[in-house]
Amino acid sequence: MQSGLDTVSQPNRRIVLLSKREIEKMRRAGRLAAQLLDYLEPLIQPGISTLELNDEAERWTRERDAISAPLGYQGFPKSICTSVNDVVCHGIPNAKQILREGDIINVDVTPILDGFHGDTSKTFFVGTPSAKAKHLVEVTEECLRRGIAEVAPGKRVGDIGAAIQEYAEGQGFSVVREFVGHGVNKVFHTEPQIPHYGKRGTGPKFRPGMTFTIEPMINEGKAATRVLPDKWTAVTVDRKLSAQFEHTLVVTEDGVEILTLAD
Repeated sequence: MQSGLDTVSQPNRRIVLLSKREIEKMRRAGRLAAQLLDYLEPLIQPGISTLELNDEAERWTRERDAISAPLGYQGFPKSICTSVNDVVCHGIPNAKQILREGDIINVDVTPILDGFHGDTSKTFFVGTPSAKAKHLVEVTEECLRRGIAEVAPGKRVGDIGAAIQEYAEGQGFSVVREFVGHGVNKVFHTEPQIPHYGKRGTGPKFRPGMTFTIEPMINEGKAATRVLPDKWTAVTVDRKLSAQFEHTLVVTEDGVEILTLAD
């Protein structure tokens, strides 16, 4: 698995279980992340540049005494990721990249509030989408729902990937392998890794206090990706569409709580 904003390259790190106090701080950071996406949504219209979205996100985040985690992370140059059409993830906002009618764009935000990360993303329509784009985005969002539904104490990480892979491939789409979900707390990316494919009954068991993301990247065509010369932007090898949705979660005593909700 490649290094980057959505992979984990430290397999020897232990899985951290958060206290109730720490989980409350994660809730606050997650709520802020969700509110940031809500703020950006009406701005996502034909004619706006991805750099304008980035700059608005940075301004909004700073006004709330938070920090944009992606900015400077392993050299990433901007505050959010903006992944348009065939970009799978880690798209870099650019003044020359102007959104057009019919585009799809994933916006990935991670504010740090009081030391904790709220990590979430959503794929938006720019104007009216094509039928194939609409179907891909709807299936990807459903993949996230089905992955979340697999989380409960005693179940295993592989249950998430199995549910997502079964549904996505059943709809005629493919699941990206190179980029995965990840543990998140005071650290941006840590254990456990959360693949969006796999077998049930495999991987670490879920325990109360675990916090991590599920963020399936689903492709219209082939699952394979390649990274552009900027060393960040990952695109589909066949240049077909890709979509993604992401939430940060905490395992509870009897199930799971989504931390990146606006309410």
